[in-house]
Amino acid sequence: MEEAGRQALGGGLLAGMMGAYCCFILVIYVYFSMCLMKIAQKLGVENAWLAWIPIVNLWTLVQCAGKEWWWIIMLFIPLLNIVFGILIWMSISERRGKPSWLGILMIIPLLNLIIPGYLAFSD
Repeated sequence: MEEAGRQALGGGLLAGMMGAYCCFILVIYVYFSMCLMKIAQKLGVENAWLAWIPIVNLWTLVQCAGKEWWWIIMLFIPLLNIVFGILIWMSISERRGKPSWLGILMIIPLLNLIIPGYLAFSD
């Protein structure tokens, strides 16, 4: 009976940790979607609300950068997605009147959370 109690406790802890992880991911998604929508609005992109729809938000991202539709395909190819992602964020930074090197910083963890907010909520 003692073993069953430990297993139940372990299962409960695992479920709690997974719930906390899911909440964290949801908060990050909402933040990023809000930033992308705000950037799209400031750049005059039509249908900025598409930033809230998974996968479709890549279209909004590419539009914000002023790139062609086929850039979306490049975001699904491993390793190329890193290069094209940097180029997209560099272009978005330039279009917002900020230094293009901010796009390069998007590959650095934690900075990739700060930069979209900076581009979205700064003048």
